[in-house]
Amino acid sequence: MAHHLSALKRIRQAEKRRLHNRYYARTTRNAIKTLRKTTDKQEAADLYPKVASMVDKLAKRHIIHKNKASNLKAKLAHHVNSL
Repeated sequence: MAHHLSALKRIRQAEKRRLHNRYYARTTRNAIKTLRKTTDKQEAADLYPKVASMVDKLAKRHIIHKNKASNLKAKLAHHVNSL
């Protein structure tokens, strides 16, 4: 176990941040699944900008890599356009 106060604080902060990041990542993954299951073109077109924004925010906060965010958005855009 850590003995320094700063190390103990870091452990507390890391756990708090991990839970925060996990919540936003999970919420975004659920939104992506919803978009992928959508078969109506108009509904998907309305949903895509919101999901793309969520993915961009994850990349901006370094929860996911920026290239992964780009690949996700490209695949989702392809799905929306193919409907």
